[in-house]
Amino acid sequence: MKSINVSFEGIQDNTGYLFSFAKCLAAAVKNSPYEVLAEDIVATSGFAFRMWMAPDLCPSGTSIWSFDDQKPWVQNGGLHCNYTGRYWGQEDIEEEKQKEALAQIKASINRGIPAISWDTGVPEWGLITGYDDERQLLDTLAITGARENMEYKLLGKREIPILSVLTIEGRTDKEQNQIIRDTLQIALDHLEGKEWCDNIKGIEVYPTFISFFGKDFNPEIAWNLEYYLGTFGGLKYFAWKFFQKYGLEALSDCYQRVYETWDKAFQVKARKDLTERPVREEISALLKTAWEEEEKGMELMRKYLKIRSTQ
Repeated sequence: MKSINVSFEGIQDNTGYLFSFAKCLAAAVKNSPYEVLAEDIVATSGFAFRMWMAPDLCPSGTSIWSFDDQKPWVQNGGLHCNYTGRYWGQEDIEEEKQKEALAQIKASINRGIPAISWDTGVPEWGLITGYDDERQLLDTLAITGARENMEYKLLGKREIPILSVLTIEGRTDKEQNQIIRDTLQIALDHLEGKEWCDNIKGIEVYPTFISFFGKDFNPEIAWNLEYYLGTFGGLKYFAWKFFQKYGLEALSDCYQRVYETWDKAFQVKARKDLTERPVREEISALLKTAWEEEEKGMELMRKYLKIRSTQ
């Protein structure tokens, strides 16, 4: 039996809707020997730049992407990882993968680092912070902050019965300049729509999302709009801070504007009546500004990569 004391304290989440995987990833790294990378990792894994949206604004739209890419994306930031996944249509390897994941989780807890796991407490990513072989229970920290226990046998078999467990195992000697270059490439790959996702993704999220504040507005989706505003707005903060930290001034200035514009749009939604047309028009204008700024950011990334490729 072993349990570690972990919380989400210190993870920037101004909206309260920060994407659960990113928040858990930052918390796991913060509660590890590699705490210095806790803020960086949200950007270097590419999540600070990712946007996915279901056509009907269902919140599950942010959970349909290539889970198997978690490991290479996180390793881009200079960390060694381990990953175990089992998905729809793979019932024949269900028990095998669950055993692998349990062993992986225990090894991570023994190193003093929580494991990041899908459908933990609620159907979102959460943290596994302890285990008890005698009682066959895992200690969990849900994205809501709730601390509970989960039976071993339910790992990967809860409300949405797929298995996805990522653990941090160490730090690599990858050079920072290479991390920066690879981060920009990951960001561009997503924003340009090159990563797999069945939903709307990347920079193309903007026009569709903006339409829900205009011709496609429906008061019944007000919470969904708040969710997406808070989720993506929260992520942009980490892009800004990454560029600021490593001296990429033009990109830092650009993503500061992107973040602050998304955050202002979220605050307008949270404080004003969305059924009033001028309020929706204000949010639409802010998102159009963010869209323009992020397209400028993409061009800055392309220029940076082009210059570095000739050096």
